[in-house]
Amino acid sequence: MTISRRSLFRAAPVALTLIAVPAAGARWDANAAAGIGVGAAGGATPGPAGVPFPEPPAPPIAVPPGVGPRWAAEIPVETTQLLLVVGEGRDSDSAAASFWTREPDGWQRQGTWPAHNGRLGWTPDHHEDDLRSPIGVYTLTDAGGLEPDPGTRLSYDRSDDFAVDGTGFTGEPLAGTFDHVIAIDYNRVRGTSPLDPDRPRGDAYGGGIWLHIDHGGPTHGCVTLPAEGIVELLRTLDPAAHPVVLMGDAWTLTLGGPAS
Repeated sequence: MTISRRSLFRAAPVALTLIAVPAAGARWDANAAAGIGVGAAGGATPGPAGVPFPEPPAPPIAVPPGVGPRWAAEIPVETTQLLLVVGEGRDSDSAAASFWTREPDGWQRQGTWPAHNGRLGWTPDHHEDDLRSPIGVYTLTDAGGLEPDPGTRLSYDRSDDFAVDGTGFTGEPLAGTFDHVIAIDYNRVRGTSPLDPDRPRGDAYGGGIWLHIDHGGPTHGCVTLPAEGIVELLRTLDPAAHPVVLMGDAWTLTLGGPAS
């Protein structure tokens, strides 16, 4: 039987309508339309080719966990490398450090280490010999140590003046503590050796706050990491990434803390 062109033209829309409109009470399912099965719990199951449906990507991390809005706003917009040091408490000398990079989809954690800080904890108003570490965001620009440069892009001062002996607050030996150090730019002149004694704000506000090798006890105000952590940081920190350290006790970093 021959069907006229006119009859064929009139029949086509009816066929399309039957495919596109679901039966009464049915719900349109984009996955089903694409040939992807849906499990009983609503999760996607492998399609007809046996290829699993990809998991949705993790949401981007705008700021690392535990960093409140006040401190997030102080991280320079050009910074893409961040060392986050979170103290256990305002008066604690134990902390945890983590290294983060800012990627197109947010901050990504790259490594973690145990840490120590000042013997009496943390302060937003550091002074000489108060035995507390200063809270804040500080740039990381210069390094040095008793041992040769392990391969850093930071300015590095190799000097015998980094030699140290004696014992710490708990009787632990200090030898090797300054084999490698990274100056924290608190009350110091950037672009100089960590040994530079100049204090732009004056000696009363202290200085010589470093990241250095952990000796198993509290410090006078520095932050310490295991030797492998310091070496890894030295090899990773890139001046072009404008690296900073954000450090303080957990409560202050999360909520902002008191003004003084």
